[in-house]
Amino acid sequence: MTIEKGKLYLIPTTLGDTAETADVIPVKVNQVINTIDEYIVENEKSARHYLKKIGIQKPLPEIILHPLNQHTQPHEISTYLNNIAAGKNIGIISEAGCPGVADPGAEVVKLAHEKNITVIPLVGPSSILLSLMASGFNGQNFAFNGYLPKERGERIKKIKELERLAVQKNQTQLFIETPYRNMHLLEDLIANCDKQTKLCIACDISLPTEFIKTKSMAYWKDKTPDIAKRPTIFLLNK
Repeated sequence: MTIEKGKLYLIPTTLGDTAETADVIPVKVNQVINTIDEYIVENEKSARHYLKKIGIQKPLPEIILHPLNQHTQPHEISTYLNNIAAGKNIGIISEAGCPGVADPGAEVVKLAHEKNITVIPLVGPSSILLSLMASGFNGQNFAFNGYLPKERGERIKKIKELERLAVQKNQTQLFIETPYRNMHLLEDLIANCDKQTKLCIACDISLPTEFIKTKSMAYWKDKTPDIAKRPTIFLLNK
């Protein structure tokens, strides 16, 4: 008897500990998680918390969790999909909202394609897309740049490069920062960009404290918001 291969599901998560997961996570996700016995996760504790919150029916101690973080070795990742050949479905849960987007889960997805495993992405919140939608900036030509350099001189150099690309190409530039360094980045943006350059600050996306506003650097200089320690994505355009 031929055993049908399992599938790799990309499981979306909330962008914060929102009270009502149903506001941002479709019912289909709840249905899928109850067909899965193994998960590849960025953080085991938060993954268990999330699965419990969205109503997993299987006892959590019976769920197998494979860690995927900076400590995971390449040879370990290559074994995580082994049970798909035995007909088991496997899910990826990241800390980024949507697995594989600005997220280490992309390495597992790449491996799945090499092994001819069916990959199924499930709909969920992406801070990159939601902030772009709400910014009023060019949504047909954009680039996500991840984290900017930590060293201030290099960071300022990068900011000027991104501003130049935004203006010359009308290409929306998206980037993020570790929440506790948000204010330092915002100060550097205001101090080093042209006062007419537009900046969208998208903070706490999909949470009750959500703040999304697009204004010129001149505006932000006079009305600098307190975004310290809050998940934020920044967008530049002309």
